[in-house]
Amino acid sequence: MVSKAFAMAGGGAQGGQQGYEGLIMLVLMFAIFYFLLIRPQQKRAKQHRELIGALKPGNQVVTAGGIYGKVAAVEELTVTVEVATGVKIKLNRASITEVKGDA
Repeated sequence: MVSKAFAMAGGGAQGGQQGYEGLIMLVLMFAIFYFLLIRPQQKRAKQHRELIGALKPGNQVVTAGGIYGKVAAVEELTVTVEVATGVKIKLNRASITEVKGDA
């Protein structure tokens, strides 16, 4: 006689194979997320860190708020940007999103 538990399991050989299929799908899903989401985000963050590290007085920049200006002074955590003649604002370094070039 066949026990009820063995009959419900669907047989011995096929039941063990489904565990590997689930594991393979999980690994495949992680790989897809890594290459489509995580890796590109890390590359953009690295590029932004390099951009922030290369700031120097005289660079034409664009801030996260859309303000265009020229870097007047660079400190460890802040940047002073001249937006008009004699008008300077102090910003967090991370708020600089783009460097347009030198003045």
